[in-house]
Amino acid sequence: MKVIKSLTLAVAVLAASTLSVKAQDNTLLGAGSTFVYPLFSKIFSKYTASKVNYQSIGSGGGILQLTNKTVDFGDSDAPLNADQTAKMGAPVLHIPMTSGAVVVTYNVPGVSAHLNLSGKDLADIFLGKITNWNSREVKDANPGVNIPDMPIVVIHRSDGSGTSFIFTDFLTKVNPEWASKVGKAAAVNWPAGLGAKGSEGVAGLVKQTPGGITYVELAYAKQNNMTYANIQNKSGKYIPPTIEATTFAANVAIPADAKVSFTNTDNPKGYPIAGFTWAMIYKEQNYNGRSKERATALLKLLWYNIHQGQAECAPLNYAPLSKAAVKVAETILKSATYDGKPIL
Repeated sequence: MKVIKSLTLAVAVLAASTLSVKAQDNTLLGAGSTFVYPLFSKIFSKYTASKVNYQSIGSGGGILQLTNKTVDFGDSDAPLNADQTAKMGAPVLHIPMTSGAVVVTYNVPGVSAHLNLSGKDLADIFLGKITNWNSREVKDANPGVNIPDMPIVVIHRSDGSGTSFIFTDFLTKVNPEWASKVGKAAAVNWPAGLGAKGSEGVAGLVKQTPGGITYVELAYAKQNNMTYANIQNKSGKYIPPTIEATTFAANVAIPADAKVSFTNTDNPKGYPIAGFTWAMIYKEQNYNGRSKERATALLKLLWYNIHQGQAECAPLNYAPLSKAAVKVAETILKSATYDGKPIL
């Protein structure tokens, strides 16, 4: 009995010690999207009010960590679906951080041009129906470009990914066969190709694979000096994934919950594979023994992100939030509470 009591006391002391360390730790914890990682790295390195530890583990991982309440915020390029919302067990706020372009990048030896690709043909490539780079479909969209006779190697994300959600959301809108057979989600049953984890993983695999094709956020393609395609938008124009074209795509009405898709944009100048990334937090911040000070620090960090932090977007190839998006984000942040009372 004395041994049991001693062990119980030891466990209690250890638990109290762990909680004490956590209580004293002023580092805010975030996890999720690899899409936004280059931007968050820059913003958080300049933010001085709190230390921030952000783990780039993919949107699915960030959602899981928030569900398990092991981070202060998750980040995802896809809004929560019904099942994920139910598992959270409490209302979760979606705060837009920036918008960015998902680019189609490839490794075709001898081709340095920005190839033109339609949404339908792109979906057929990822369906495994178009299997060669010098196929009629690719050649017809790229007159005058000498495209070699070589197999296409499809590479896709193997983890739950908001970038995959944006990409498959676009393919679902432009290709009926893709819509019926695969659909849109952060993780789908890919009909063809090889999987790799994270934006870093797929970008690295394409660089090593002649004939490879994948999708990543524009910043990763730029940083790795990768060639990327112009994508045909709804107006029939082949649009390069510039900040300006992403801004045109994001110029849409923003709903009160900020959950909006703007792939396959109606704007004739807009790039068609683009989307928001959202920081996600629990609306009621008093949970798991969190202090009001920690909750306030989190809200101030996200407030900084949607204001001063936007200055870091364009240099890193993200589109800053529009005034309308900032206004919606402010309202959402002001709705966060501690013991039912607004924090900001």
